[in-house]
This record gives sequence, structure tokens and C-alpha cells, in this order.
Amino acid sequence: MNGEMVLAGGRIVLDHAVIAGAVQVAAGCIRSVDEGRTNVPGAIDLEGDYLLPGLIDVHTDHLEKHVFPRAHVRWDVMRAVMAHDAQVIGGGVTTVFDSLCVGATVRNPERREVLAPMLDALEVAGANAMLRAEHLVHLRCEITDPETPALLGANVGRDIVRVVSVMEHVPGKRQSRDLNNYVLRRMAETGKARAVVERETQALVEELEAASPEVRRAVVALAQGRRLPLFSHDDATRAHIHLALREGVGVAEFPVSLEAAREARAAGMRIVAGAPNMLRGGSQSGNVAVRDLLAEGLVDILASDYVPRSLLDCVFLLASGRVPGISLPQAVRMVTQAPARACGLEDRGRILAGLRADLVQVRLVGGFPVVRSVWRGGRRVH
Repeated sequence: MNGEMVLAGGRIVLDHAVIAGAVQVAAGCIRSVDEGRTNVPGAIDLEGDYLLPGLIDVHTDHLEKHVFPRAHVRWDVMRAVMAHDAQVIGGGVTTVFDSLCVGATVRNPERREVLAPMLDALEVAGANAMLRAEHLVHLRCEITDPETPALLGANVGRDIVRVVSVMEHVPGKRQSRDLNNYVLRRMAETGKARAVVERETQALVEELEAASPEVRRAVVALAQGRRLPLFSHDDATRAHIHLALREGVGVAEFPVSLEAAREARAAGMRIVAGAPNMLRGGSQSGNVAVRDLLAEGLVDILASDYVPRSLLDCVFLLASGRVPGISLPQAVRMVTQAPARACGLEDRGRILAGLRADLVQVRLVGGFPVVRSVWRGGRRVH
């Protein structure tokens, strides 16, 4: 039948169970989910593979890695978008929030100039069916840059912009709490004496912190004016969480300490953690390990951060018993249903009648999940 298909013979991952059964799709949506065998002619045989909802990634800065594939090399932005999309869909992600930086940091001044070209390319590619995943945008705003409010104001009204977060890259704070390591790295990079680097670092911190409060207020106001979900980035203390709560932030993204994560949970905030942290066995910055957050039930959503495929790998790693008490349906919810709800996407994230037919067929080979097919809106895209 035109626009219809049946996926049968697989292990279907539902909200709270894995069943042997079949999924019927029509007009881009799931029509029915049935347990047991089916005799529908022409059904697609899943050959015992898992069928998951399409993964939803609320934060990946992977597109920027394609725009700047090497130091001092800037790639064509549209080609970068398509290369990024191929990796996203290859990891089973059917909805991705490309996390684009608004504002510059000391180490990344080029971020001011590439924001609009990346947004333009994503819009053009989406409008012309050049992409296989659905690309939405998460604008992560650097509050140490006085130019951030103007950049955000010029772009926050685009339809693809769906999430705004606040972040603050300052030596000795949040993600970079270990000030001694920062000083040592700068000494190695510059060849300067420790006393000189320490003076320069202190001056830099004072300069960055001077702009932060005013810029943060402007960013929050712009996001609230558009009624966009607000995330807080790299919270380290109870005070960080309380500030976010006063601003109406509902999601603590990548908390860097147990203290902050516990406070966020007590306040009813959703918590996002990085899948690469779990796969690597710890934080690249020496902050809290995701394993420890999971052990205390302090993770609602997993994000790929910088490796799109890490979501899928992390789901099956967790389901293998690496963290006791997490089943496959629970792990899958962290990368499907939970991010959908956090971002207001009520039409996807579950294998349920009436929702969009974003589906991923996965086979385990030697413990590694292999994506065999992906459907978005009922159309096979991989």
C-alpha cells in the first residue's frame, strides 16, 4: 500500500519493555504496535534486530569540527553540514540539536563570524531535502563576550532555533575549575614564567567576569521573549543552580560536580550528561564522572556532546549492566523520550501509535551496536 509498511520479526524497545512484534507505519506515523508474529504480505523482516525510536541529541558541537577540520583550515560550510549529517544519521540520530556557539572565547575568536553561515547552511539544506536527520539548533551563549547579546538577537528568531543555553568559560570556574592546570598549560604554551602567567590569568579572569552578569541577563531575556527552553551549562555549585532557577532554567546541562547535580535534582530540574564521559570512563576535564551521576539517579538525558555515535554506544553499554539497575528501555528513554519532552517535541521519542515513525534498526555484533536501517517520518534514510 502506498506510504505504508510493516516492520516485523524484531525486538521492539518500548517505554518499559522489549517485545517481539511488529510495527505498522502509514503516512509517516506509527499506526500500530502489535506483539507476536505477523502474516502481513510484504512486511520488512528485522531478522531479530532491535527496533528503537529514532535517537534525539540535544547537544552536539560536532558541526563546528567539520567547519574547522584542522587548525587554521576552514571548510566550506555546506559541505561541512552534509558531512556532519552523514555521521549523525549513521549513529541512529534522527533529530539533532546542533549546538552552535554564540559569542567568542579567548581560544575561539572565529566563532563570531561562523555562526550566521552555519545557520544559513542548515536552513538551506533543510529546505532543500539535503539532510537525512532533522536538524534543529541549540544556541549556546558565551556570557563572557559582550557581543553575544547582539549575535543572539540577530539569530534567535530563526525557526530552527529551539533551545538556548548559557555558558561561561573562565579559568577557575565551572568546567575549568582547576586553575593550576590552566596556569601550567599556559606556561607550556607560552614559555613564560609562572608568576607572569598567574598575573595574566588574573587579569583575564577579571576582564571576562566583568561582562558576564549583564550579558547573561540579556541572553536569558531574549530566550524568554521567544519562549524557548533554557539550559544552564557546566554548573559546579549550589549557587549556580539557584541562579539558574531564578532565571527560569529547567535543564542543568553537564553539571561538573555531584553537589550541583544533587541540587538540580532536588529542585526538579532535568539533568543532561555527556555520553562520551561514560564511554571514556570519566571526564576529560577532571570533573564528575557520568557513572557516578547515574549511580545516584542524577541523569535524565544523555547527549553526544562531540561524538554523534556515542549515544547509541552508551545506550547498549548501560544496558549491558555497566551501571546496575539500568535496563535497555531505561537507557533508550534517556536518548529518545526524555530529550523530546525537555525540548517540547511531543510528536516523537517513543514507539507508540500516533507518533512520528522515526525508527532505528540495530544489531549487536560482538557487543557493538550496528545501525542497519533508519527511517525518519516513515521514509528510509539510511
